[in-house]
Amino acid sequence: MANIEYSEQEQIRRDSLAKLRELGIEPYPAALYPVNASAAEIAAGFDPEKGNFQEVCIAGRLMSRRIMGAASFGELQDESGRIQIYVKRDEICPGEDKTLYNTVWKRLLDIGDIVGIKGFAFFTQTGQLSVHARELTLLSKSLRVLPIVKEADGVVHDAFTDPELRYRQRYVDLIVNPQVKDVFVKRAQIVATMREYFNEAGCLEVETPILQGIPGGATARPFITHHNALDIPLYLRIANELYLKRLIVGGFPGVYEFAKDFRNEGMDKTHNPEFTCMEIYVAYKDYFWMMEFVEKMLERIALRVNGNTVVDIAGQKVDFRAGYRRLPILEAIKEYTGVDVSGMDEAALRATCKQLNVEVEPSMGKGKLIDAIFGAYCEEKLVQPTFIIDYPVEMSPLTKRHRSNPALTERFELFVCGKELANAYSELNDPIDQLERFEEQAALKSKGDDEAMFIDYDFVRALEYGMPPTSGLGMGIDRLTMFMTGQTAIQDVLFFPQMRPEKALKKEKEDKQ
Repeated sequence: MANIEYSEQEQIRRDSLAKLRELGIEPYPAALYPVNASAAEIAAGFDPEKGNFQEVCIAGRLMSRRIMGAASFGELQDESGRIQIYVKRDEICPGEDKTLYNTVWKRLLDIGDIVGIKGFAFFTQTGQLSVHARELTLLSKSLRVLPIVKEADGVVHDAFTDPELRYRQRYVDLIVNPQVKDVFVKRAQIVATMREYFNEAGCLEVETPILQGIPGGATARPFITHHNALDIPLYLRIANELYLKRLIVGGFPGVYEFAKDFRNEGMDKTHNPEFTCMEIYVAYKDYFWMMEFVEKMLERIALRVNGNTVVDIAGQKVDFRAGYRRLPILEAIKEYTGVDVSGMDEAALRATCKQLNVEVEPSMGKGKLIDAIFGAYCEEKLVQPTFIIDYPVEMSPLTKRHRSNPALTERFELFVCGKELANAYSELNDPIDQLERFEEQAALKSKGDDEAMFIDYDFVRALEYGMPPTSGLGMGIDRLTMFMTGQTAIQDVLFFPQMRPEKALKKEKEDKQ
């Protein structure tokens, strides 16, 4: 074993571990432990007049302990909450040998150890619900010291709040900040509600490749890897759109997937390089239908998760009740800047960006220039759910041209609290037009735009077999969870967000000193 230096408390716990084994007590037993109740179930259902919960078997983490001679109190935390336990020496050690109480319970067990208790529920003389222990079993010895969070007179002391530690050691965060679990329970409810909604609509959940020969379906920088057996480069998918549309070509009326996508770009409070995106495609529908479909879905989610369509997001009351504003993107730019950019060529757009003090790059084409203006002046104004619709064709290489204006496309993005939540189209199903759009993207890539799309000839071939009119939607599950739970950082809705290596962080701190 490597030569590791332990803190004083860590060494004490390892010494306790060795002493337990000397006493013949296995600190990590393999046997099944027959848990039959939780702290919450006892708290909700115990009635001394009914005499219930008299054969209780609970298990959890020891979070506090008060030893008072031959009797002690402790606090046990399981997945549902905390409950007091009462441990009496002569109850758990009915014979002459009092080692379990005097040595194990009083000296060798520590805060954070996982223990099992068999006994009965009762109220103490002060009215505190407790479990009176008849049997005590060590189920797992904790070798590291938990942060001790204390609360007195409504004030929390020594809270475990450092984001760097919370995100890196989520397991500790979940132990000492049990309210964090609520966010992830709600995340699971969100996904379950969406599945229920899609299944009711007759759509099929499917799986598509994560490793792709061409990273298609979005404009983003991909992660690249190499397949040794085939000796070819492969990409972690940036989106699953093109594979799902191949399934629509194949005859499925509606398909959806909760996909892990990867984009090799920056990290901040709203972006993680690995994220979850739901995409759904439904044949014989258009973007008008999809807007109504999305409104009703989000209303259902808000009611299921929070019991109300109004959600508090960073102090702003956001109402997810169906009936969202629909605002064309060029009208939004005109509304918030006073400039009408419709019909402008690339040179005029560059001049407008300069006039509006919007930073741009030489590689940007018309689509990205318009997007830059919109991002700088419009997005933050869109607090209530708003559909931004009818994007210029240069901004939407996979979208059907607008039925009444071929310079635009039938696309919408849904914005909430100044952030994009969803992106949807009437899908482009003209293979000739699609190839031309791909070629335009290739031209942008040759100019240095490393986020521009590759040409996916196989997808064009699929379209040549004929894809029915289709509406598609992509929605970020991480961001949706942020909105529905009132979180302001994506790291708070991911169990294990991407973090800088600890060694690099340590060196950076040392360099600053």
